[in-house]
Amino acid sequence: MWHFLIGPVLAFLPVRWRERLPYTKDLGWTRAGTASGIYEMTGTVVALGYWYMFQMTRGIGEILESTSQTGADEYQVRGAALFLFYMHPLTWILFYFFFEGAVRMCAAAFTENVLGSFPLYVTERLVFWVRKPEEARVFDTIRENATSFAQSIRERVMEARLEDVEDELDYSTRGGEDLLEIRARRRKKEWIEPKIVRVEDVYYRLEGSWVGGGARPFCYRLKRLPAGVPGRTIIVYKVEKV
Repeated sequence: MWHFLIGPVLAFLPVRWRERLPYTKDLGWTRAGTASGIYEMTGTVVALGYWYMFQMTRGIGEILESTSQTGADEYQVRGAALFLFYMHPLTWILFYFFFEGAVRMCAAAFTENVLGSFPLYVTERLVFWVRKPEEARVFDTIRENATSFAQSIRERVMEARLEDVEDELDYSTRGGEDLLEIRARRRKKEWIEPKIVRVEDVYYRLEGSWVGGGARPFCYRLKRLPAGVPGRTIIVYKVEKV
């Protein structure tokens, strides 16, 4: 129920609003965002169908009344009514929401980036700008989101072309510090500096990451810690078996 009824509705909200809602931390936002995009597309198609029938019926009637003396044929009347349908602002609004639903569905399904509805996002940014004008960065945020989305798509395409291979571990010592570089075929989404990673009962701190080339383009540099630091936020690393 949460994933396919309530979740898709909440997925329309911007991230800031979703984070303030109670009992949503454990919600599967990827599935909810995907379903939300599908629901938006489906609802728009249904609305477009009803709007088409209503507008075409009304348009044909109005055109017949205005051209009763000119002798326009059926094809001319229908063509004029169809032109009026496409030029109506509501038609373009419905087309926009269909396109937005497709983008939101693909973003959630393929990049796990749950995008809210753009009109609600603009509303949230305006409210935030009014309350904290010195911190509001509407265009910067839009550019960052667009860049992140494009990068996620590029990485997914790159991963699809690579063969399944095990991670490569490279141990080294520099300046008296034990380092470990892990090269992987897929991005490790939870690996964000300075997370702690346990590798075979040895604890490391994630120092940096970058995207390179080859069969294992996602690289992570870790520095060994002098002592263990057990806790809930520790990432337990296991080599993927192909």
